Amino acid sequence: MRGPVAACTAVLLLLATLAACSEEPERAPRALWQPRPGLAWQWQLDGKVDPSVDVPVYDIDGFENSADDVARLHRDGRKVICYINVGAWEDYRPDRKAFPRSLLGRPNGWHGERWLDIRRIGVLRPLMERRFDMCRDKGFDAVEPDLVEGYANETGFPLTASDQLRYNRMIADIAHDRGLAVGLKNDLAQIPHLLDDFDFAVNEECAQFDECALLAPFIAAGKAVFHVEYARTTGSFCAQARQLKLSSMRKKLELGTWREPC
Repeated sequence: MRGPVAACTAVLLLLATLAACSEEPERAPRALWQPRPGLAWQWQLDGKVDPSVDVPVYDIDGFENSADDVARLHRDGRKVICYINVGAWEDYRPDRKAFPRSLLGRPNGWHGERWLDIRRIGVLRPLMERRFDMCRDKGFDAVEPDLVEGYANETGFPLTASDQLRYNRMIADIAHDRGLAVGLKNDLAQIPHLLDDFDFAVNEECAQFDECALLAPFIAAGKAVFHVEYARTTGSFCAQARQLKLSSMRKKLELGTWREPC
């Protein structure tokens, strides 16, 4: 009887081996990038990226740039941040029709944009997941989610600080689930509550409004603060920026290729 038993055992082992081989291999977790204070950067949201600026970090539009554009920057040794608007609907984006009209609030001052009702987590989460999937699939290292302080604006919805904290943490979770670092854009008042959820900060005009010291918790935690001024000259804010270890530069409001770094 040993012959048939051995044969059956061999068949069972073969079947087990085939089953193991047919299983999908687990995808290795993507190492999360952690930008450190003081890194120089370029922020270009106007059109396709110009890769000629010699800095280690680029922040560019996620829709307007391709995987090839990101790969080109990677070949040059850059890290690349994916700009995505998460707080307002934009009538010029390819996924604009996926947003129910009931989500749209008042215009936010930018052409073709309207605030989103961020209380509608169940509706917004899959929309934002698809956008962050795009950032991941194009090879970006991080995400810059824009307009994450709707609660402090006239959106057309009765948004509260708690609504914003819940939404911003959801956005951070979506990014991290995809192996993407995520930056807190402005929203200075909620930094103490969100510092642990975000990997860096992006700020506009903290010097203009005498608010740069509010970003110090990010620096103390070893997390970069990417900062721009529009109206102030570099001579009026760079000394403080260097003291605080901000990654600072002057840009024009349209965020083209021009930059004047500290």
